[in-house]
Amino acid sequence: MQRIMLKSKLHRVRVTRSELHYEGSCAIDDDLLEAADIREYQQIDIYNVSNGERFTTYAIRAQRGSGTISVNGAAAHKADPGDILIIASYAMYSELELQRFQPRLVYVDEHNRILDRRDSIPVQAA
Repeated sequence: MQRIMLKSKLHRVRVTRSELHYEGSCAIDDDLLEAADIREYQQIDIYNVSNGERFTTYAIRAQRGSGTISVNGAAAHKADPGDILIIASYAMYSELELQRFQPRLVYVDEHNRILDRRDSIPVQAA
């Protein structure tokens, strides 16, 4: 059996730019791509915490250390500068691979600088 699992996420990044007339994608600071093990042109899902929009696009590189999160093309209608996003990537794993599975969870500050990295989410209290 194969299972699709959360491979990585950038938690609560802030949109720095929204460019309607740029080739569709999401430009992400190279430091953040690396930390979350997201490759350029890889499919990503974006969940806009600020307005509830959810959409799929692909990642492209933005300047390392810039903090850039730029939502481009048609998706620019779904996110404005200052919006808070969760950017997720998924992968398919076999039961054997799941024995060693740990997602990469990256947490940032209000300037999209890395604050913390984890491999699990705490159990939600009742």
